Amino acid sequence: MTAIWDLAAMILGPVAGSFIGLISLRLPAGRPVAVGRSACDHCGRKLGPVDLIPVVSFLALRGRCRTCGGAIPRRYIAIELACLAIGVWAAFSFDGPMALITALFGWHLLLIAIVDAEHFWLPDRLTLPLGAVGLGLAWLLSQFYPGFSPLNAVIGVAAGFVSLWLVAWAYRRLRGREGLGGGDPRLFGAIGAWVGWMGLPSVLVWAGIAGLSVVAATMVNRRPVSADQRLPFGAFLAAGAWLTWVFGALGAPLLHP
Repeated sequence: MTAIWDLAAMILGPVAGSFIGLISLRLPAGRPVAVGRSACDHCGRKLGPVDLIPVVSFLALRGRCRTCGGAIPRRYIAIELACLAIGVWAAFSFDGPMALITALFGWHLLLIAIVDAEHFWLPDRLTLPLGAVGLGLAWLLSQFYPGFSPLNAVIGVAAGFVSLWLVAWAYRRLRGREGLGGGDPRLFGAIGAWVGWMGLPSVLVWAGIAGLSVVAATMVNRRPVSADQRLPFGAFLAAGAWLTWVFGALGAPLLHP
């Protein structure tokens, strides 16, 4: 039975990636997410099942539309492979249902990171369900593991939201302009539902490392970096949440069974 959960996490990865690639385009554009068939960006032809097999279709068609020969954006296969990697990572890190739960968490975080990185936007439609599922999972785990307290998740939601909200408020009062997006506190609160209040400092540490890595890579490529440059902090928080969930809080054991 354990192998079934592990295989599900890996096999569903590219499928989740295909769906995430679609949502990450439709949601910012205000288009319906779950309705409407995908179409070629060049000729407008509605894509059939042969065109929509994750990873396989892109490779078989050599990244081209089979009707007009237009290039298929590589972001699609990149997202599908990223979701496959998350599923494999989850399967090797956890056993049983926790493997699939971890993969689902990672896929949702990836969607949030993509939307924030491309549009500097953290919609409530993505962050609030993440927190609700985290709280539900904490309660469920407490039913099977008596030592697991859902109160840590509840405190994590409050501590995550309030801490970043206060940082944003203080920055606005001192600098006279926004320093954090309005969605960042809600995302941090939602992450707190998963990692608990004890995991929040680790999320910030990992997020800071991710942000500094992006800045360093920008400087290595000899691109100008200014103090006013916008960075997708939500994407960094998502990376920090994943690493904290997988490896546990820094200096502490895993925050979940």
